[in-house]
Amino acid sequence: MKFSQTKIPGVYVLALEPARDDRGFFARTFCADAFSRQGLNPQIAQVSVSFNASQGTLRGMHYQTHPHEEAKLVRVTRGAIFDVAVDVRPGSDTYGKWTGHTLTEENRQSLWIPEGCAHGFVTLEDNTEILYQISTPYEPSSARGFAWNDPSVGILWPMVPRKISDKDQKLGSLAKP
Repeated sequence: MKFSQTKIPGVYVLALEPARDDRGFFARTFCADAFSRQGLNPQIAQVSVSFNASQGTLRGMHYQTHPHEEAKLVRVTRGAIFDVAVDVRPGSDTYGKWTGHTLTEENRQSLWIPEGCAHGFVTLEDNTEILYQISTPYEPSSARGFAWNDPSVGILWPMVPRKISDKDQKLGSLAKP
């Protein structure tokens, strides 16, 4: 795996390093030792999948607070998404800043979102499926979020979402929790 640092400290794009032969290829998508060498939390407490039937489905912007902060490794297994991480770590030099990356089944890249960063995505294709490896079990009492179109963050989404949950539509601003 190749780790590429984004403009948000601790957020990485991971690219596969496939070993190819006439059958296809084999590549590691996760390695606890490699994550530890990068200074990243290699703990995986749960693995989840998100299936999205329609292009333009938005999920986010979500995170968990202390003591249940979660790190996520996000990978598309079918379709494509524009995946976003936002720094919500108090006192961080990049607080409220975002980074976005297109993840597809073809590019086979992953996005590592560390503890203290919010996450969200919009699907770019119908029938998109996303695999999450998550460091901490979901704890509803620590769940937080802010609006996908919060002007204080200014995410430049590649499309206007067409499907957003009622819960996500009611989220407020990161600047005014």
